Amino acid sequence: MKIQEKNGLKYLEFISFPMPGLTQAIFSRHGGFSRKPWASLNLGGTVGDDPENVNKNLDKLLNAVGFTQEQLVQVRQIHSSNVIVADRPVDAQQQGDAIITNKRGLLLLMRFADCVPVLLIDPVKKVIGIAHAGWQGTVKEVSFHAARAMVDKFESNPADIFAGIGPSIGPDHYYIGDEVIEKAKRVFPEHINKILIKDSDGVKLDLWEANAISLKKAGLVKIEQAGICTGCNTDDWYSHRAENGKTGRFAAVIGMK
Repeated sequence: MKIQEKNGLKYLEFISFPMPGLTQAIFSRHGGFSRKPWASLNLGGTVGDDPENVNKNLDKLLNAVGFTQEQLVQVRQIHSSNVIVADRPVDAQQQGDAIITNKRGLLLLMRFADCVPVLLIDPVKKVIGIAHAGWQGTVKEVSFHAARAMVDKFESNPADIFAGIGPSIGPDHYYIGDEVIEKAKRVFPEHINKILIKDSDGVKLDLWEANAISLKKAGLVKIEQAGICTGCNTDDWYSHRAENGKTGRFAAVIGMK
């Protein structure tokens, strides 16, 4: 990934995404209006922050990428594998954890604070997507379902799809309990030694590797990983776990001009 800066906002772009007219960004927490503990570019409207500041943050983010609120596609994220196929702007009333579209002029936006942002593009069919994968979305294989929806709805060839796995809680920080361990074993039986890491303090889950496995299961071969742990880098990213639940949400966006 590469770091970009505009209007005082810092964001990351995947370097492997080759599509003219594509907008893609994962915004850090810097450059916004929110005060602690949400400082400063908080996009989460349900975490206790002043709604006016959240809206100002959104407007500043949109200005940086050249879109407006009238072009936004948002959903109510519920830690599911539901994929929304968008052909027009959508407010946050529909429930889902992945969005795909082949329509230009829409900006897909999701919010994160440890969960995995997954961005998808098919430069051949001109299809884009975004997914939100916490542990629940990961064991429900939301990344797989988002990629397969691009194939089923828009006839994408999996070999043409590029995927990017953004900043999230890393395997060095993500200790899990018995419930998650058992679900991971059921979903990833052949890869369990890759995604579960045991040490003297317990068992950790590698969300990055698990989502990469799901994407490969969908037939993808072009996968870029940021390798940035939100829990290790709370100066730049919101982390629900590292900040004990009192924090904001950063945004990931993707759209076609």
